[in-house]
Amino acid sequence: MSQIAFSKDEKEIIVRKIQLYFSEELKQKIGQFDAEFLLDFFSQEVGAYFYNRGLYDAQAALNAKLDDIQDAIYQLEQHTDFKR
Repeated sequence: MSQIAFSKDEKEIIVRKIQLYFSEELKQKIGQFDAEFLLDFFSQEVGAYFYNRGLYDAQAALNAKLDDIQDAIYQLEQHTDFKR
């Protein structure tokens, strides 16, 4: 997996959210540079965990859909003397 990279607009939104969190929840002011540094740190150090969780969730969703398709195909099957 390559490094997680956000667009400029995405990064601006995330940095504002970090600053808002620090302000409202921690009652501390954090500058844009520090918020960007924190975002970069989390992207590099824990981003892969979130990325992998997303992959696991996508795989589970796909498997559920494949099960539905297999059930639908089984229901279309017509009776014959042939046994699998």
